[in-house]
Formats: sequence, structure tokens, C-alpha cells
Amino acid sequence: MTSVLIRNARLVNEGREFEGDLLVSNGRIVKIASSIQGENADVEIDADGQWLLPGMIDDQVHFRDPGAPHKGSFYTESRAAVAGGITSFMDMPNTRPATLTLADLADKQRRAAISSVANYGFHFGVSNDNLDTIAALNPCEVAGVKVFMGASTGNMLVDDPRILERLFAQVPTILLAHCEHTPSIEANDANLRDLFGEHIPAAAHPLIRNAEACFRSSSMAVDLAKRHGTRLHVLHLTTARELALFEDKPLAHKRITAEVCLHHLLFDDRDYSSLGNLIKCNPAIKSQADRDALRQALHSHRLDVIGSDHAPHTWAEKQQPYHQAPSGLPLVQHALPALLELMADKVLPITTLVAKTSHRVADLFAIPDRGYLREGYWADLVLIKSEPDGVAVSQQPILSQCGWTPFARQRFRHSVSTTLVSGQIAWHDKRLNDNCQGLPLRFMR
Repeated sequence: MTSVLIRNARLVNEGREFEGDLLVSNGRIVKIASSIQGENADVEIDADGQWLLPGMIDDQVHFRDPGAPHKGSFYTESRAAVAGGITSFMDMPNTRPATLTLADLADKQRRAAISSVANYGFHFGVSNDNLDTIAALNPCEVAGVKVFMGASTGNMLVDDPRILERLFAQVPTILLAHCEHTPSIEANDANLRDLFGEHIPAAAHPLIRNAEACFRSSSMAVDLAKRHGTRLHVLHLTTARELALFEDKPLAHKRITAEVCLHHLLFDDRDYSSLGNLIKCNPAIKSQADRDALRQALHSHRLDVIGSDHAPHTWAEKQQPYHQAPSGLPLVQHALPALLELMADKVLPITTLVAKTSHRVADLFAIPDRGYLREGYWADLVLIKSEPDGVAVSQQPILSQCGWTPFARQRFRHSVSTTLVSGQIAWHDKRLNDNCQGLPLRFMR
């Protein structure tokens, strides 16, 4: 493998910022020092003061592979991810077919091994009739087990109390929950149909999938986890009210954790007027007060990690009326630049962003030798360049298969100049390296 020496960087790691050099050999970080001399690397990069971060580990993506190649694949979406500073991802099970059997899991692993330029892992799905398979899972073979405790498609909506009790009691590894209360959503939708008929505006989405629907489901999940001692991770929190369900304790001291997604930190319900269905997602983007509460919670231990929930759909699908337009946003290509807007606006320090996008994700999912800038660890690295005049997103090519982004009207004050995946240069100087091959993530539980 190519050796790489990065000089004159500003490293961000474990709560510190410091200047130094970093040497990569055989895929791993072999030396970090204030100055590295006497080393002949195959590639030398002068960072010239750029930030050097551990790559983002995205615990929640929907790369649409298999089943929807017109929306995305491991080939297209992993390339968009490394351009956005994501070096590892964990893909969700609601593909076609859904990842509900070991054979389906093996098929996704095979597909990613062929075409992904980022490191990869997979969550296993829950249906109403695969609990025996889940109970027998090897915890080291999957990133986690995902349950939809709310509206979903096909056989993946699990709302039978008896099945949920058994799942929470028997799941052998971390259980990830999408929490929305379906009866509440259906009642809200019926009320809005009475008011608007079939012409419900996109701005009604957070009224239909409202805070109460989220809280009723997430509070039930937390209660089940407490009664059964389940290792529970609640995905994509969207409300201030839900934050009270989670303890302000370090990750190592709790069994119930929570994620927030970047679009719920960056958008609020005022943005529906300009973006409409483009920001329609489940759970919904809600009020400015909810957004601000989520941002503030990142300063504590209530929110453990930041993910993307990247979920691409075609432009044509998003132009349909509200009920026909699918939910989900393509986000991975602009993940770190978008989040760094919070740092530029002095909402969060860069050390906190690194902790929530890299360190804590590796800790949460027990991923060895990744998520930190440490000697001996895999070289999953991102160089971040300051862009004082801003970079217009509209002037950049879109790498996701769907070909659009909700950030098209924005200018970002930072860009990803270089991404290394397991020691390989995957993205450099606005160019992809198709020879880069991501590795399967390991989970040491």
C-alpha cells in the first residue's frame, strides 16, 4: 500500500487541537509528531495548516443497494461519502430485499466488497417473523439490529407489543430504533386531509409526524429497554421533549444512547417554504426551538453521535404531491462541510464535532482501531480546508446517483480537500480515486 506523509497539519483529536505531521504506512497511522524527518513516503501532502480529522463514521445511511439502482448504489453513494469526509458507513436494512436473513446480509457484504470506496458495515432488520434469526445472530457480524417502531414499508413495521417485548429481551447486540407512533401519525394525517383535502402542503409534515408521535414511541422504547436491560440506541432525535429521556452521562456509563442527524441540526420548519418536499424526511424536521435544543444537547452527553440518515430519491419523485413524494434526503457528499457551518457560526467547537462524528461512533459500535488519530490505528483521515469566500454548492458536481442536494443554494466555508480510507487516498484535489477499496468494519463485542 502507498505510504503517505501529511505535513504541517492542525490535528483535531480527543478534545485537542495541535500542529504536527502524520505518517501512514500499510494502511495505518505509524507516527504522529510535531515534525517527522527522515521518512521517504510515496506521497507527501503539505496541509499548510489545514485541519486533519479522523474520518466521519456514519452510523445510518440508506445506499439503496440492492433494489433501487436509479436512486443509489454502494458504488455511487460511497464515492459521494468520501467526498463529504465520511470514511466508514453502516447501511440500513430496508433495501429490496430487506436485510432480514443471513443470506441477504452476505449479499450486501459481497456487493460492498466489490464497489465501495469507503469502509462498510450493515445493520440487520427486524420483521414480525424473523426473531429466531435475530436471537441467534453473532454480535460481531452486524453493526446493529434495526427496528422500525413506527411507519415503514413492507414487513418491517413492528408494533405488536408481544413481538417488541421478545425483541427487547432477546436481541444479542445493540438495538437501533426508529421511533414514531403510527396511530398518532394516521390521526394527524386524517385531520389534515379534512382541512386540505389531497393538497396537503409539505409544511404540514411536522404537524403530521409531530413531536407527540415521536415522544410516545421513543419513550416506549426507552421503557422497554430499561425493563429488559437492552442496549438501545434511538436514531435521529428531532424534538426537545425527547432529550429528557436520555441521561447526561459519558457513553461508557449508559446502556441507552441517542443520535441526531445533520439535517435536524441545520434545517427547521421555516425551510419548508423554500425547499418543500426536498426536506421531507421521517421523522420530520421540526421547529427552530427543537433544532436549537438539539444543538445545545451536543454540548452534553445526552446526544452521543451525529449521523446523516442519507436517503436519496430522484428529483422527479420529490416533485410529486406531498403524499406521493417519498421521505429522505441525500446528504453524505456534504456531511462534514455542512456540519462545519455550526463550528463557523460558533455553535459548536470542532473538537465536539469530531467526538460526535468519529470518536463516539467507534466507541458506541465497538469498532476497533478506527475513529481516532492514534498510532497503530487505521488511517481514516480527512483534511479540511478553510474557504474564506465560501464554496457554492451549486457549482460542484453531485456524486450521488439522484443528482441533487438540499444544500444547492448554500455556500460552505470549509471543504474536504483530501480523504484517506484505510490508508488509501480516496479523494484528493476534487478528484476520486477509483482504485481505493473500503474494508469491512469489525465489531469487537
